[in-house]
Amino acid sequence: MSRLLIRGACCVRADGVTQQSILIENGTFLDFDPPASAHTDDVIDATGMHIFPGLIDDQVHFREPGLTHKEDLRTGSMAAAKGGVTAFMEMPNTSPNTTSTAAFSAKLARAKRSCVVDYGFFAGATGHNTAWLREETRACGIKIFIGSSTGDLLVDEQEALEEIFAQTTLPIAAHCEDETLVQANAAALDGGQDISDHSKIRNAEAAAKSAARTIDLARRHKHRFHLLHVSSAAECEVLRERPEWVTAEACPHHLFFDTTDYARLGSRVQMNPALKSPEDKEAVWAALQDGTIEVLATDHAPHTLEEKNQPYPRSPSGLPSIEWLLPLMVNAACDGRCTFEQIAAWGASNPAKVWDLKGKGSLQPGLDADFSIVDSEALSKVHDGCQVTKCNWSPWHGANLRGMVCSTWVRGIRVYQEGQFADPGTGRPLQYDRGES
Repeated sequence: MSRLLIRGACCVRADGVTQQSILIENGTFLDFDPPASAHTDDVIDATGMHIFPGLIDDQVHFREPGLTHKEDLRTGSMAAAKGGVTAFMEMPNTSPNTTSTAAFSAKLARAKRSCVVDYGFFAGATGHNTAWLREETRACGIKIFIGSSTGDLLVDEQEALEEIFAQTTLPIAAHCEDETLVQANAAALDGGQDISDHSKIRNAEAAAKSAARTIDLARRHKHRFHLLHVSSAAECEVLRERPEWVTAEACPHHLFFDTTDYARLGSRVQMNPALKSPEDKEAVWAALQDGTIEVLATDHAPHTLEEKNQPYPRSPSGLPSIEWLLPLMVNAACDGRCTFEQIAAWGASNPAKVWDLKGKGSLQPGLDADFSIVDSEALSKVHDGCQVTKCNWSPWHGANLRGMVCSTWVRGIRVYQEGQFADPGTGRPLQYDRGES
């Protein structure tokens, strides 16, 4: 039995910020403001700091196996720890795709050897593997690419979608862009010649049309559904008519960038769904504020700069962001865009509820001691070439963000502090509370 006392910090929860001391025993939160007589084995003075619950990022692409020149589970999980993320859920579009028992088991084995934070993996839908999707209980959920994918992972046929929603029980998450409209837009622009064409091809109509179609599936089949990376006002309007078992998320790139940033950043801010107008960006912020969108996630999707610097449309979509998630949001709070409490809700307590996570999501007795100690006054300086993520660049290059993650802890284990990381294999698979279903 070991006990750690963290003294004097401001604890951030979705319902408020309070100055408290924290007593941790054997990896879980034991007590808050324990009596002075409580036994401790170690004490950390965190006076003047903020303690945030460990963030849970439900959408990352760590590229292992098959594309590890861009990222791998070790470097991705290290970047997560630096960004205040203590658990991630990784997407199935690796090589091979995570669409079978063997591929899923292999990914879990890799994570067990490599990760410094806790992890979960999505089961990828192909339209032909519904029997496996019914049986795979180890997955955090089912991922469907309804647009913006190739090969087996692109599922756009109505019959296949109906089958998946009708015959499976795990929560479904989907990338929603109407593939027919995207292809028509691309043809009208001769494939696109300028990076700004990306937002004309993958426009708000394509995103909203696909979102409405998929929410209709969720409504009719009463199936839990999570709309990934909302990017437009039109999608927000669709979400306002959703059933209660439909949830949604926003990503930093759609909160902090818009189509006016192409001139400055080019393909560094090329992603799917594409950037939308400044008005769309504000609509996504508003939807987070009013609860239409519940979850904050990164869609961390790294490529090398050599790949990104290819002329459009050969440049790939996606950008790295998990390393700066908490500093970006603390900086936004300092600018008045949100509150610390909202960061705790969007980044921790809400995703824990959406994905039925055991022991995660808040600074509460009995839960896993997942948290970050943050200096909200210190600057985090973002520079290419000084990144933990293997691709080693950031679209926020040159930014000075108010808010520095001093250390990150997973189940009471310090996995990051001042550039140093825990050993690979510290992370554990996420556990889910799914009742009898």
